Amino acid sequence: MPPTRIQVRRTERITPHMVRVTFDGDNLAVDNGFTDRYVKLMFPIDGGFPPDLDTLPRDQMPPRRTYTIRAATADEVTIDFVHHGDSGLAGPWAANAKPGDELYFVGPGGGYTPDPTADWHLLIGDEAALPAIGAALEQLPADATVRAMVGSAEPQDLPHDVTWVDPADLVDTVKQLDWPAGRVHAFVHGEAGLVKQLRDHLAGDRGLSREQLSISGYWRRGLHEDAFQAEKRTTAAAAR
Repeated sequence: MPPTRIQVRRTERITPHMVRVTFDGDNLAVDNGFTDRYVKLMFPIDGGFPPDLDTLPRDQMPPRRTYTIRAATADEVTIDFVHHGDSGLAGPWAANAKPGDELYFVGPGGGYTPDPTADWHLLIGDEAALPAIGAALEQLPADATVRAMVGSAEPQDLPHDVTWVDPADLVDTVKQLDWPAGRVHAFVHGEAGLVKQLRDHLAGDRGLSREQLSISGYWRRGLHEDAFQAEKRTTAAAAR
């Protein structure tokens, strides 16, 4: 599938370190039924994109970063970007984006949507997972039993009650959770080291099965995305 061109329609700084960018474009077919649907955003090189983007070999493609779609309509896609200063690629781009600026994306992918047959729902993550958590909370009915915990010092207005904690305290907060009765369906994503600790607790101490857990690292501290994705491919190949 060729990359899809999108243009910035508007931007909004929704917290001190989160920039919401709404794009428009043609043929925005991103509704795949998942609340964690994501795309691979392509960022410009020297202010632009090569004219033969559709046919470039993979190793010559513009730099790409994976982002969750926060919301979408037939003609708009909204993506939230974490912005912590001038380092990195996507955050600084979003902080300086203006209407008309272009990106391309490929996708979407995804794999999680809240199980309507579950007795209750557990959603855990850091700021990188917050767009997917927000989308899931908006899909859940108002009377659903939900435990949502986010490692961020910058709360957002979301449906259902969310526990906002310092990222360093997230694992301990989860371990102290008052566990509701019944079968849980869990979404747990964020920094890879954090996710490993949560996997050990939820699968080991709590006994959750693979079917009950959507869990993976979105990023690893100290690695840019290309290096992190290469690490994940190496780990997956070694496990085969």
